[in-house]
Amino acid sequence: MNHYELTNQTEIDIQKESKEIKKLLDFACQKMKLEKVVFDVVFVDKRTIHELNRTYRHVDRVTDVISFALEDQIDIPTEIRLLGDIYICVEKAQEQAEEYGHSFLRELAFLTIHGLLHLLGYDHMEKEEEEKMFALQEEILNEYGIRRGE
Repeated sequence: MNHYELTNQTEIDIQKESKEIKKLLDFACQKMKLEKVVFDVVFVDKRTIHELNRTYRHVDRVTDVISFALEDQIDIPTEIRLLGDIYICVEKAQEQAEEYGHSFLRELAFLTIHGLLHLLGYDHMEKEEEEKMFALQEEILNEYGIRRGE
């Protein structure tokens, strides 16, 4: 059984989107055959994500999503996989949804799956890695039914 919590630390009401994101995460975990994984998705404001980005990545700007993968740092032998935390900037997601011409839900879904893949060790530092990661993101979103432009 997988366990993840979605926490909204902003003033923006995302209750409807959160319900859909939970269903998407159930789908993604099943598709990727993940069992006994634990992680959190935390929705934050620009100030919070800016501070996280500056403190932990030494990048002094607002970003849309940051993942803190526990499996990247140490090998913890347990029956469950403690994946880590995903932080998503709700305000940035709203801006990007408008910029890209798709729904707020689509942007939150994209950022959530992007963050989950980072927790699982996927990266996009090299061209080949990026192609693999982004193809899997789109595959998950498309199969779930959240497509570009929606």
